[in-house]
Amino acid sequence: MHKGSCLCGAVEYEITGALGPIVFCHCSRCRKANGTAYAAVSPVADANFRFVKGEEMLRDYRNAAGVHRIFCGNCGSPIIGRRENAPETVRVRIGTLDTPVEAKVSAHIFVGSKADWDEIHDDAPQYEEWPS
Repeated sequence: MHKGSCLCGAVEYEITGALGPIVFCHCSRCRKANGTAYAAVSPVADANFRFVKGEEMLRDYRNAAGVHRIFCGNCGSPIIGRRENAPETVRVRIGTLDTPVEAKVSAHIFVGSKADWDEIHDDAPQYEEWPS
């Protein structure tokens, strides 16, 4: 089991079951949503994810492509992402986990649009966009 929370502690969640592969997404949308060079995310089955505190604090930003970015309305911490075309999966923002994670990054995606000032210093596979 994994547990996580937002910066201010108003939102807490639990994950039963395994995390999926950790991916670093370098697309411009993830950079803007996280204020960093990339978003560190892991897919988790929706059935294995639940909010245990502060669900009323959550805010949801939906873009035109049907991607929802769900964050704490108090401190702004990004918690999960959802895609309308894949409702069975949530994408957990790994930085909000409070429990240890032993896995390492499995891939870098959208490196074709990564920030010019960002450098990748690991051996994980890199993909210009989505992996084929």
